Amino acid sequence: MARLKELESEYPDLVTPDSPTQKVGGQPLEGFEPVHHHPPMLSLDNTYSKEEVLEFDRRVKRWLGHSPSYQVSLKVDGVAVSVSYRDGRLVLGATRGDGHTGDDITENIKTIRSLPLKLLEGTRLKDIDVRGEVYLSKSEFERINRERRERGEVPFANARNAAAGTLKHLDPKEVAQRRLDIFFHTLPGPIDPRIKSHWESMQLIRQAGLKTIPHIKRCRSIDEVMDY
Repeated sequence: MARLKELESEYPDLVTPDSPTQKVGGQPLEGFEPVHHHPPMLSLDNTYSKEEVLEFDRRVKRWLGHSPSYQVSLKVDGVAVSVSYRDGRLVLGATRGDGHTGDDITENIKTIRSLPLKLLEGTRLKDIDVRGEVYLSKSEFERINRERRERGEVPFANARNAAAGTLKHLDPKEVAQRRLDIFFHTLPGPIDPRIKSHWESMQLIRQAGLKTIPHIKRCRSIDEVMDY
């Protein structure tokens, strides 16, 4: 990184928008511009009842006319975001907001080290909107709170609120210090008629260099879902 900064300083014409040096963030922002989501970023329903899950499966079967397969994954307790790539380059990051309108947090989301500013070469994904969850790992949450206590500041109550507050910080350099991370879980719209399932779209997301939630499992029946 130090050598790259040195070269870019010597040859400023060669600095590209997707250079790793551009992740640190520029001047503090004056505010956040609204972003309209198409389609809307809907919230997930939840249940703690096996019977409700089985009833959901029965409704899906009636609607489809056949038994579906399911993708099962862990739930990451973070902040829902939408990230847009055009011609393979990151152009927009936005919060969920009310589901229809969120805030443009592009400069803040670019500071996430695991988030590529450019999709990997050879990917079929070029112009996409992909949705995911920004979160703080337990170790980072503990580190931040330890440092806050040392400075005499009130520690954050939980990691989710800390992540949400960080994304709305007006100084990207401060955001970079929090070391947020991100997982992607959804392509909200069709991007290729050859993609026949959500499972296939997740494989494409991973192949493009975007992080997906680990321990995802494809289940052929609702019994497999409940077992998992």
